[in-house]
Amino acid sequence: MKNHWPGLRTKRRRRFLAAGLCVAALAGMPMSLAQAAYLETPSLAQSVTEGVLPPVADRLPSLPLTVEFSGDGLTPGRQGGELRTLISNPRDVRYMTVYGYARLIGRDRDLRLVPDILARVDNFEDRVFTLHLRPGHKWSDGAPFTSEDFRYFWEDVAMNPDLSPNGPGPEFEVDGELPEVEFPDAVTVRYSWAKPHPDFLERQTRARPLFLFLPAHYLRQFHARYAEPQALAAAVAGAKAQNWKVLHHRLDDMHQSDNPALPSLQPWIPVRALSGNSYVFQRNPYYHRVDRNGRQLPYIDRVIMNLADSRLIPAKSNAGESDLQAKGLSFSDLTVLKQGEGRSGYRTLLWPISSGSQIALYPNLNYTQPGIRSLLRDVRFRRALSLGIDRHLINRLLYFGLAEEANNTVLPQSEFYERRFALEWAMYDPVQAGQLLDEVGLAGRDASGLRQLPDGAPLQIIVETADASRETGDVLQLIAADWRRIGIDLFIKPSQRETLRANVYAGRAMMSVWAGLDTGIPDAHMSPDELAPLAQDQLQWPFWGQHFQTGGKAGEPPDLEPARELLSLAGEWRQAPAARRREIWRRMLEIHAGQLFTIGVISGVRQPVVVSKRLRNIPEEAYYGWSPGAYFGVYRPDQFWFDSPVAGGAAQP
Repeated sequence: MKNHWPGLRTKRRRRFLAAGLCVAALAGMPMSLAQAAYLETPSLAQSVTEGVLPPVADRLPSLPLTVEFSGDGLTPGRQGGELRTLISNPRDVRYMTVYGYARLIGRDRDLRLVPDILARVDNFEDRVFTLHLRPGHKWSDGAPFTSEDFRYFWEDVAMNPDLSPNGPGPEFEVDGELPEVEFPDAVTVRYSWAKPHPDFLERQTRARPLFLFLPAHYLRQFHARYAEPQALAAAVAGAKAQNWKVLHHRLDDMHQSDNPALPSLQPWIPVRALSGNSYVFQRNPYYHRVDRNGRQLPYIDRVIMNLADSRLIPAKSNAGESDLQAKGLSFSDLTVLKQGEGRSGYRTLLWPISSGSQIALYPNLNYTQPGIRSLLRDVRFRRALSLGIDRHLINRLLYFGLAEEANNTVLPQSEFYERRFALEWAMYDPVQAGQLLDEVGLAGRDASGLRQLPDGAPLQIIVETADASRETGDVLQLIAADWRRIGIDLFIKPSQRETLRANVYAGRAMMSVWAGLDTGIPDAHMSPDELAPLAQDQLQWPFWGQHFQTGGKAGEPPDLEPARELLSLAGEWRQAPAARRREIWRRMLEIHAGQLFTIGVISGVRQPVVVSKRLRNIPEEAYYGWSPGAYFGVYRPDQFWFDSPVAGGAAQP
């Protein structure tokens, strides 16, 4: 198999913290030197002069995180300007939390774990984690960020049956036991388990992290334990909420970026309610990071997310209407993007996508129609579907032969990659596919050549898709032609994301199409949870995921032995030594390769990334994906800057 990712194979192998080691604090300037050296942000200077904001030295933590800009061509920059990007759905404003990537523990560009919001973490045997906050750190509204925000989340929300009927969630459990959580002082929080929780820190680094805190000073006014009853009733009525619990949930989501009043620690905060076609995010004046020259990050003052029809995003990017764009673009748009570079002042980078498959089919093993469900659960049927796909033709026609014809598994850059996992049942063999279909009782055909179900109906597979891109549509059309040759009719059912998920979760969707494994380049320190039925949003087995997530209160337990083995292995991984964790990863990947719970089509595809020629500190070569990169997140957009004077900022040395 060809390596189309030169320079990334060895450079990007992840290095993680060993159990028992302390996460060292990143360098911060001595307080006296730092305060003398801090430079006021030009766009905030008037607010400081007018007394609306305190000076920058009083807005920063006493020991801010100082970015040194060493290596990879990174340079300190100038403050100011607006960055425009395009979104196709108002809910996509939540990607600002992904891109902003302010995390307790984050990853650097080499994907190593490093402290971010935290000054440091003490890790004892992967069982006891002591989090040390930065003294003087403040929320975006200037209120102190302290251990009280962790206590509020844990005691008043996660452990409150009114707000969390199912408890904090399985992410906090080890063998069914929750941690002991302590708050020794205003800048220290401790989580203790009797047994190891090996991915507790790693979960903080994710595109959607395991949030451990909430702004207590803001949310208490909507909590029955703290709010004055009449004021709370008035707030509930004013928001037209059913009760205070509904109101609290509506206002407390740290990921969605849909409540401008919710204090934040992200580099940019929403300043306009979600209405109209433009969503504005303004710099957080209390952000905790500075560059080595004493300038507070982020460099860019505002991010503007403009709503556009998904079909128009390539054309709008071609016209120069976005300064940084990847969402809504696919490899098939490369020609039109290259055509606009000279005229519209941007360049097009091609980053390798880090998901296990660019496009994968998800048979719903919990589909509620018994006849089709029994077929989808028969591994011979899933193997026939995979063997019936001409991946070589798809690669040649849509990707110029540059992609990898492989199943949905980890990529060659992972230590767990094995060629057999990628190729098993993934070679085009319509003859063997037909034999397998005969074996499962689908030998009969109607006059049009379609195979017949036992009741005489033609065999039709309905694939729901929420991806309006031409790429996904073209792939599905080619698969439809392939499957027609083996006697299966594929019907493409366009949908919206929310509708598709609702149909899958309820067992109404027969099959769906999505990207493959979020984490295509894992190592042994990363949890294999994605390979086991642990979550409702796993489109191939939603009922089984519901069962695990709710502790058996909803959904169904897995009733296929390979799925039960995956569930058992995922549990064993949490307590296993490092060598055994690697064995578990390989066994789980082996099960997936043979069972085809998802059917990958193509991998190793490049993601076009449109970048303004004025924008600096963007890597030329980088992974693009949800995990572990948080799309742009690990490349720290707060460090991106415009190299010429732009609206909202003045030229700086």
